[in-house]
Amino acid sequence: MATAQRAPRDILLETDADYQRLVEQHSKYEAELHRISSSRYLSSEDLLEEIKLKKMKLHCKDEMERIAARVRRARAKFTQ
Repeated sequence: MATAQRAPRDILLETDADYQRLVEQHSKYEAELHRISSSRYLSSEDLLEEIKLKKMKLHCKDEMERIAARVRRARAKFTQ
């Protein structure tokens, strides 16, 4: 498939080290959240950790979207 038709996320997963790092971090945060949420009882420390992980996960997602938007803008300039 031509690069112009591929989703920015797919291109970035193959070519952008920062994006790849963010995806890995996002997955690690998700796994840790799953581990915490699977407990029957959450201590106050667990609840604080859950909040912290959710914020860090969201930050990764925001950064990934920022990078993808940059690719979309570049692609739009290229096709004009």
